[in-house]
Amino acid sequence: MRNAKNIFEPKASRILRCLLTNPGEAWSVRRIADEAQVSVGFTHAVTVSLLEQGYAARNEGNSIELVNPIKLLERWASYHQYLHENRFEDYYTFEKSIEKSMEWLGKVSSRYALTTLSGAYLVSPYVRPAVVEMYVGDEDQKESIVKNLDLRPTASEGNVRLVHPYDEGVFYKAQDIDGVMIVSDVQLYVDLVNYPSRGEEAARSILEKIKGAWSASLLGGQ
Repeated sequence: MRNAKNIFEPKASRILRCLLTNPGEAWSVRRIADEAQVSVGFTHAVTVSLLEQGYAARNEGNSIELVNPIKLLERWASYHQYLHENRFEDYYTFEKSIEKSMEWLGKVSSRYALTTLSGAYLVSPYVRPAVVEMYVGDEDQKESIVKNLDLRPTASEGNVRLVHPYDEGVFYKAQDIDGVMIVSDVQLYVDLVNYPSRGEEAARSILEKIKGAWSASLLGGQ
């Protein structure tokens, strides 16, 4: 059986994100492919690798289930380099209040999702962010956000950072908290692990939240 050379490359990460965001579910290859929006052949190759590496197993009905979700999540996060894999644009807003900036975001209809410390601030408050950091959709959606939030481009580090994602999969199962869109807890953890400025500390807080949401039977002795 053909397997995938790298289960953490962008397209393969869609499959990991799908499985890890829906823990405890049993999957057919076809259903994974449809959910992750990748081909059946590619999905088969990635799932073969997951089975071979002990992150997944076949149940009695021959469906695929995760068996080591925390280990898989931690390995993916250690591989992922948020600052190197995405493209960034820095902006400045005269609004100094993080809370007020996020309140304004709740009125934006364009596609976006907070991530890193600004996402963690709403999901599991641990570190107060100095920068509002968010994934954005296409150029038209980005320009709409810039206009609606009255952002000014800056050559130096600003207090708002718009992130063009390495793959559209980052928006999968984005969550709405008080009207503000944030990436899934799984994506948030992956982005934070190798992020500077206390990112690893915030990641640990998110990981504890993830563990709490997953059943003891799923995690076993992890």
